[in-house]
Amino acid sequence: MQSFSRGWSFLKQAWSMAFKDKDLLKPSVYALVVGAIVSVIGIIPIAIAAFILGGSEFGNIILYVMGAVLVFVQFIVTYVFSGMTAYLIYGYLTHGDGRMDHAWATVKRDFFDILTLAAASTAVNLIKSAAQRNRRRGVASNLVRSAAGLIETLWTEAAALVLPAMIIDDLNLKDGLQRVWKITKENFLLIGISTVGVRFVTGLIGFIFGLIGFILAFAIGGGLAFASGGNTTVTILGVVVGGLIFFTFVMIASVFSSYTTTAYHTCLYIWAKDVETATAEGKAPSQVQAPAPLAAVLAS
Repeated sequence: MQSFSRGWSFLKQAWSMAFKDKDLLKPSVYALVVGAIVSVIGIIPIAIAAFILGGSEFGNIILYVMGAVLVFVQFIVTYVFSGMTAYLIYGYLTHGDGRMDHAWATVKRDFFDILTLAAASTAVNLIKSAAQRNRRRGVASNLVRSAAGLIETLWTEAAALVLPAMIIDDLNLKDGLQRVWKITKENFLLIGISTVGVRFVTGLIGFIFGLIGFILAFAIGGGLAFASGGNTTVTILGVVVGGLIFFTFVMIASVFSSYTTTAYHTCLYIWAKDVETATAEGKAPSQVQAPAPLAAVLAS
């Protein structure tokens, strides 16, 4: 319940900030559009290769490499636009305005570091996929799959904090990981409770969006198809309308989740960084004023 309360408090504050500066939401929308385009473009050659080379050992290797490349590119897209969101939030909290031109310039400056982060995330993703494909039964196999899942979970959280470190403090992957480890070690309980809460509330609201989209899609699209009286054109129109309604709600849920998650980790990093500075100056951590959205969490 404490986790839920903290997550809900952060959610209200984070979206209040977004409504005051609409630029904060733009990268999440761009990421959704660009990510969809990249997926479509990437799947086409994979499908062709599967049709031509599928079934052979060489073909499987080619498909594996092509799939890994697609995952890598998708991570790049995600981190580029999440990095822009992180900078916009940082600009809003420190200067009262998040500027898109500054965010884009910062992402270009740190593009190589973003590539290294994407490469590391791809490697973790491939390790987990390989463990899941291992269908062997037994204690050892189950432990391997569990360990791979745990590694991915821990890495996902670490990467979400490393990205603000790269964007705000211009750190590379190695230095960013060291900073994140220090932050996590010193604020483990706060990060654990807050992360669970933010993820739970974000996931719950995303599920509600998806459920509403499904109900409306079924009611409107299914209604058109049912009332078509056997008319093929109207039936197809009903299916298309229902699909558009459902995927619109799914897209809204995706943007909601992307912005909220990035906002949380950015605010958490800014606060931890300020606490670190204050401690080095001999001040108590309680004297550090947390960013507005995170302050609501800390006060819960």
